[in-house]
Amino acid sequence: MDRPLHAVVLPPGPPLLRALAAALDGGPAICPVSPATPEPALRALLDALAPDAVETCDGPRPRASPARRVPVAPGTAVLIATSGSTGTPKIAELSAAALRHSAAGTLERIGAAPGDRWLCCVPTSHISGVQVLVRALVAGTEPIITPRFDPAAIAAAPPGTHVSLVPTQLRRLLDAGADLARLGAIVLGGAAAPPALLAEARDRGARVHTTYGMSETCGGCVYDGTPLPGMRAGLAPDGRIRLAGPSLFTGYRLRPDQTAAARDGDWFVTQDLGALEDGLLRVRGRVADVIDTGGEKVAAEAVAAALARHPGVRDVVVVGRPDPDWGERVTAVVVPGPAEPPGLPELRALVRETMPAHAAPQELELVDAIPLLASGKPDRARLRTPRP
Repeated sequence: MDRPLHAVVLPPGPPLLRALAAALDGGPAICPVSPATPEPALRALLDALAPDAVETCDGPRPRASPARRVPVAPGTAVLIATSGSTGTPKIAELSAAALRHSAAGTLERIGAAPGDRWLCCVPTSHISGVQVLVRALVAGTEPIITPRFDPAAIAAAPPGTHVSLVPTQLRRLLDAGADLARLGAIVLGGAAAPPALLAEARDRGARVHTTYGMSETCGGCVYDGTPLPGMRAGLAPDGRIRLAGPSLFTGYRLRPDQTAAARDGDWFVTQDLGALEDGLLRVRGRVADVIDTGGEKVAAEAVAAALARHPGVRDVVVVGRPDPDWGERVTAVVVPGPAEPPGLPELRALVRETMPAHAAPQELELVDAIPLLASGKPDRARLRTPRP
């Protein structure tokens, strides 16, 4: 039987939660879309998605004519647009079984107790927000949904409430003086977390689990370096991380070519570099974020991790910026801490303690805050462009 597909252009809240619950129970599959999406990007997404209807705050309206209908597979419940800032969006199809498996694995791994609640303060048009809601539905509890990240709302949540955050949000909670010991588990993903940030949060009583995953794996599928039950992690010959198991996506909407390119048998081959150390998966950064400077390859995340050890570095992102002589120059964009701001020579020396000389940053830019995407990840494209 054909299963209809609805684009759900709704803000975080009860209507979206009801649409998600219906999708998990066999109702129309949904693709959550932020109401703040610019009109040209929304049109491009809807053209790629080909939904039967678009649901907004004003109610559903038909989208596709019967002749253009392309139903989703019977088991598909949620579709997530994984890109689309340029070109045609790529839309991952997730089954209800995969979403539930991921949620149940998370609840088991963090030791959630019956009746535990979740607070959702990450975008519900991304897999991070969707999975917070799925975990609450699987646990049979009512989620607390905030329209945006708000330290006061998190501080006011009932004791023991679990929350999903990105590192920048955790940093802001610490700066706001939040009592992190009141919270349940903090599921931290979306970007690499500086070791100093994790140490400070744990010293303040936070129970933090670092996670790795993406839309194609129903969100985080590796917790603290160990895959969730049923999931497997490995490495391709070129060092890229491979993931397999029942939380994998079924394919990209209407793009079998993209699906075939991303799969190797049972494995999903990511665009992230990694290593297996003592049985734990360590993420080294995106393939696209490797900096080519003077013919040498530099892993940006590894350099950032080294720089984060400096007491004067509160937050840092490392990018490659165009350079006429080197091709790209290693650039450290740093948010300084309350101590004396670091200088380029001392940061270069710090990196050279553990990495080759060509990995040391050639440029330092001090900023008040790292620019972020809607997902909470650093806006690397913006950071690669030097400020005037």
